[in-house]
Amino acid sequence: MIIVMREPIKQEDIDAVVEKLHSVGAEAHISRGQYKTIIGVIGDRETVMQIPFEAYAAVEAVVPIMKPFKMVSREFSPEPMTIRVGNTVIGPSTFTVIAGPCSVESEEQILEAARLAKMAGATIFRGGAYKPRSSPYAFQGLGEEGLKILAAAREQTGLPVVTEVLDPRDIDVVAEYADILQVGTRNMQNFLLLKELGRIRKPVFLKRGMSATIEEWLMAAEYVAKEGNHEIILCERGIRTFETATRNTLDISAVPVLKALSHLPVMIDPSHATGRRDLVEPLTRAGLAVGADGVMIEVHPNPSQALCDGPQSLNLQEFAALMKDLKTICPAFGREL
Repeated sequence: MIIVMREPIKQEDIDAVVEKLHSVGAEAHISRGQYKTIIGVIGDRETVMQIPFEAYAAVEAVVPIMKPFKMVSREFSPEPMTIRVGNTVIGPSTFTVIAGPCSVESEEQILEAARLAKMAGATIFRGGAYKPRSSPYAFQGLGEEGLKILAAAREQTGLPVVTEVLDPRDIDVVAEYADILQVGTRNMQNFLLLKELGRIRKPVFLKRGMSATIEEWLMAAEYVAKEGNHEIILCERGIRTFETATRNTLDISAVPVLKALSHLPVMIDPSHATGRRDLVEPLTRAGLAVGADGVMIEVHPNPSQALCDGPQSLNLQEFAALMKDLKTICPAFGREL
């Protein structure tokens, strides 16, 4: 449940509620919005409901949350979340573009991609240093050397960096170099990894599992939030269906559904969803139209030579053309690029 406090609120009133919750073994998570202070309660529902919080002078209302995900729900925080990474804002007023190659292949490749991505208007740079591949014989990434190259790209361009972490044992080294830590589709329900990411203080970019329901996806986000890290970005990257025309099926309807259920930012990844570069532009437009907070796009200086996902990657000229198009249409949807 959530406890809505009256405004103006005093710290001692919050402390009194929190102390009472702790006395019955419940957890209290405080959310301070522009107009309301809310205390999210995690614990045995029957025990907590027996406490007459409505009788507390500082309590305005007690609202049960029936959904299994609590802290990432709209009830817990009615206002949409805004996440700031460096000079970049991810939230309801912007349309954030993350761009870069699937894999870090060389310093030359990454620095060229980062410079031109920034020139075209991208505000976050992506690249995979650790690559989860279906085949154990495929390129697995450069590891920490790849992270160092990404950090060099950030130093030269000022673009924050997002990269994937696969193993809880690698969180510290990835967090040392990256600004946002990505959880890929194969790890969406790696609960140990999610818990550990909940204990760091950097945003988590959580991709949807290829066979996950929206509720399962939000429950994965709950694992991160429950440990104290509320800066979570959801990314719809395509789900597995019977359709074979595309690699996966981009569930564009997930964006407004998530917006109704959760306060977390929602982005889309049309590159991984379709596996086709010709579909990236129309699906990016679609994401903007239905309320997505941004897009992740694979961009490579030479897609035909890419070690991973070349067919779905835009070249730098194609990406620049897409960004020019977005600059024109974003204002129509109340967004800044």
